[in-house]
Order: sequence, then structure tokens, then C-alpha cells
Amino acid sequence: MTFDAASTLDGTYPRPQLVREQWCDLGGEWAFAYDDADAGVREAWFGDDDAGRFDRTIVVPFPPESPASGIGDTGFHPVVWYRRELTAADLAAAGHGASTRLMLNFGAVDYRATVWVGGMLAGTHEGGGSPFSLDVTELVRGDAAGSTYGVAVVLRAEDDPADLSQPRGKQDWHLEPHAIWYHRTTGIWQPVWLEAVPEVAIERIHWTPDLVNASVGARVRFTRPAPEGAELSIGLTFEGRALGSVLLPASGRSVEVVVPLPEQRNGQAYEHLLWSPEHPRLVDAEVTLSAGGASGADVVHSYLGLRSAAVASGRFLLNDRPYYVRSVLNQGYWPESHLAAPSVDGLRAEAQLIKDLGFNAARLHQKFEDPRFLFFADTLGLLIWGESPAAYEFTPTAVNRMTREWTDIVDRDYSHPSIVTWVPTNESWGVQHLAHDARMRDYAAALVRLTKALDPTRPVISNDGWEHVNSDILSVHDYESSGPVVAARYGTASAIDALFDGLGPAGRRMLVEGTRDTSAPVMLTEFGGVSFVDRAHEVDGAWGYSAASSAEDFGDRVGALVEATLASPVLAGFCYTQLADTGQETNGLVTDDRRPKLPIERLRAIIAGPRA
Repeated sequence: MTFDAASTLDGTYPRPQLVREQWCDLGGEWAFAYDDADAGVREAWFGDDDAGRFDRTIVVPFPPESPASGIGDTGFHPVVWYRRELTAADLAAAGHGASTRLMLNFGAVDYRATVWVGGMLAGTHEGGGSPFSLDVTELVRGDAAGSTYGVAVVLRAEDDPADLSQPRGKQDWHLEPHAIWYHRTTGIWQPVWLEAVPEVAIERIHWTPDLVNASVGARVRFTRPAPEGAELSIGLTFEGRALGSVLLPASGRSVEVVVPLPEQRNGQAYEHLLWSPEHPRLVDAEVTLSAGGASGADVVHSYLGLRSAAVASGRFLLNDRPYYVRSVLNQGYWPESHLAAPSVDGLRAEAQLIKDLGFNAARLHQKFEDPRFLFFADTLGLLIWGESPAAYEFTPTAVNRMTREWTDIVDRDYSHPSIVTWVPTNESWGVQHLAHDARMRDYAAALVRLTKALDPTRPVISNDGWEHVNSDILSVHDYESSGPVVAARYGTASAIDALFDGLGPAGRRMLVEGTRDTSAPVMLTEFGGVSFVDRAHEVDGAWGYSAASSAEDFGDRVGALVEATLASPVLAGFCYTQLADTGQETNGLVTDDRRPKLPIERLRAIIAGPRA
């Protein structure tokens, strides 16, 4: 790979805001085995001489439940195993040499992973949507001639479908999908890659734009403490033009620095570099850690967007100006690959489709999405609400798992300009008794505070839909099928006041702690859900929150609901349910293979409405 700027890449690289020039994609065919008796560890299936245990072939990174994996078995298999030989060609492609460290990276493995390399334990990870990296340098050794061969990576994934304390989102714990839940995703479902790095390398970069002070904050974390004499340099450019740079000593495990942007002090030109859906301008960065030693410097490429996200006076503010949020619920689920993306092109097409339909935002529902989708949201211009998959019971184990993985994801996605809102909990899933259980309210409030401690730059919603505890945006879920009823329910300030003084549309309290902050925007963040299935796309058990009898009826129903929502002078935005049909839930604007149910021009006219 050769490139000038991270923002100009094609989205193939799995970690788009921390890119190295050399890497090796380990996707493709791996040996695979089910372990329903959970005998693999006891029988040492991780041994280099134990390849005979693996009786199937799987295409990574597609989960074994999906057709794209080549297996397509949707039964209960709580333990699965993967195996792949590393070759000398793999290590060469990754840039590995005598003075580098070899990192084995996993985008996501659902849910608990144990990895061996060359028969030796390399590491473990828990969390179905969060990334992890393992230093396998000492486990991969060549022969006297310098070649490496026959070293196997073996991964055991444990994903118990009956464990309700495990964050699982829309993955069904029943054998067959029911209601709004779908087939499971087990094991590897995001990219796996090798990468060689220096002895001391850059591990994470957090970018924090400061529009008021014409600067960018950078927090750079290292894999190990920087040695004496190490230096960190950062250069920022826009379309090849230098914007700002710094050079400073590096010490310890991290460095925080402010990079001034002199031209942003020009008030007449201030907005020319700002990021928005209408103008998704990205600032590119080259970050170099020069730590001395034989392994040389670590050079990574990154990017950021100059933008701010906040709330005030009942409105959502983008770059300190009121911005109407026109969003769609996106579950990121494909019939051929389930939660895994079918391809990089599929991720790009998904973001572009949302834009083409007239939306300026997407709520990623019950899923920690592939960072490559966030790359396309950044580059194409799409606001994103980042939401956590839910567990379905309230226990200390569930709390521990959720907070740990949520912390990892906020850390992973902190620098994406597209993400403008965090949503740790949805519809009281996993905290079913918020209205009556003080422990659950304390937990919801704690998640808001934890998120703000990790990232004070974005609004946080404690519990999307109802039963809010200290939310920055007061979101409402309402599947009323009548446009006039929606217009009356949300059309005036007094109607909104009545909503928050009583019970919400689902019979839930809208607030369960404190009084309403009238400066917090009110948004209708789930509505619509109109099912329409024509004869060419019949689905067993098809349903929605209401149903249309024809394409014309579908357009009329969706149009009436969106029109009523757009007409409200009180609502600060909406999120329509949903983008695509998903399994038996056939209430998408497009089919599960992403074909619009109406001409895209008509759907765009409905979504954009008079506010366009």
C-alpha cells in the first residue's frame, strides 16, 4: 500500500484512522471445527500437530451461521475453533523483520476469544464487538535460514446463546429468529490482519477539534513507554496544504499536545474547513514516533474532522449552529453475511444509500459497527449515533461486561467526526425496571457519566426511547400508524409538555429521575415501521408495526408519518424505522438486498420534505 493521505484510501484497511503502509490481510479460508462437547482445550486442539481436528473450511471474516462463510449452520454451537497456517509470505507482506514486533490484530470476535500461535497461548479477549491486538513476536520464529513456515494461528471462540448477561443486541437466544431478533453471529466477524511495528509503536490516537481556539488536541498512546530521547511529530494537511505541525519530546505511555491551526483564526474563512454532512472535509495527519534503536520510527497516517456536536435551547447543534437531524435506523445486517459486512463495497454502498435516500444521519442499532463503515460515514458525510448492543438481564456480570466493552468502543471510535451522539442503552433492554429499581437508575446515570468522562465532546442519551436518566437528548419511540395522530402528539410545545408530564406512547414514563430540562432537544427516534412485501419478496412471518397493501399505500403511509414529523416546530430531529428489511421484520424502506421499495427519488422527496 502506498498513499499520501488516510482520507483518500478505499476503506480496505481495517483500522482507517491509524494506518500503516505494510500489513497482511488474513481473511479467506481457514480450517474450522465445532466443539459442542467443549473438549478442545482439554484435548489440546491448539497444538501445531493437531490440524486433523479441523474438519471444515470457513471463509473469514464471515460467521459460521451465514451463507457467506461457506458453512451456513444456524444451530446452537457455543464453542467453535479456527486454524490458519502463517507463512513466510504472510510475514513479509506484514513487513516483519529481525528488529520489529509482529502484531496479530482482530477487528471483532463474538464473544470470548482465546488465541494460540505455534501451540503457545498468545492471549485472550472478551467482548463481541471490540478489537484486540496480540504481540506474537516471540511465538513466530524462523529457521536458521531466516524463513518461517508451519506456524499455526488457532482461535477458540465461545459464544453461549443462553447467556443473557452477555451483550448480544439483536442476536436471538432462541434457535429460530422471533419477533425483532435474528440469527446469531459467532466467532470472527471483522477483519484479521498481521502488522509489523517498531519496538515502541503508536497504539491509538484521539483527535479533539477545538473550533473556538483554532486548534486540534491530540492524545497519542504508545505500545510501551517511549525511551529517553524519543520524539513525536504531527503534521496536519488539507488537500495537500499544510495546516499545522508540532514536534515534541515523547516520554511515558502517552503524549497530549495541542496543534495550532493558524488559518482558522481568520473569521472570514473559518467555516471553509469545517466538517458536516453537506461538506465532509477531512484533515489528514501524519504522525511519527522516532524512538531510536534499530527498528526505526513508527509512521502512521490518520485523519480527523473539524466539527463540534452539542445541544442547547432545545436544538441539536452541529458546529455551534442548529442542525435538524434526519436519521434512519440501520441494523447493519445482511442476509448473506449477518452482522459481518459482505464486502468493503457493501459498506460504502450502505452509507451512500442512506445519503441518497435523503437522510443526513444514521442510528447504528444494537451493534458496534465495523470501523470501515464509519470511514465511509466520515468521507461521504453522515452523522452517526453510536449505540451499544444490549444484554438482557441485570446482574453484576452484565454490568461489568457492558461497561468494559463500552469503554473499549468509545476509545476505538473517539476520533470519527461522523459520530455525534452516544447511546449506551436502548428501550430499557437489560434494565427493564428503571422506573422502580434504584440500582438500574444508578447504572443508567453512571453510564452517562462514564461516557462523558471518556468523551466530553458529544451528547449522551442514557436510554433511547423512554425512561430517561440525565439524557442530553430526550428521545421518544412511537409507532403510531396515523399521520394526523403523530402531528397532534408532537405538533406543539404544550403537547410535548403533556407527553413528559405523563406516560409516553408505549405506556412508559419518559423520565424516571429529576425534572425535564427544557434545553434538551426532543427527537422522535423510532417511528414508522411500515411493513410492505410484494410478491417478489415474500418472507415467512413478515411483519411491521403497521402494514401497507401496495407500493402506493406504502408511499402514502410513510409520507404521512414523515410529513407529520417534519411539520413539528418542536422536534429537533427524527429517526425513521428502518433502512432495510431484516429477517422477518419487513418494515424497511429497502428490501434486505438493498433494493428501494419505491423509486429512490420519491423516497428522497418524502425524507427531505420542506426542510431540505
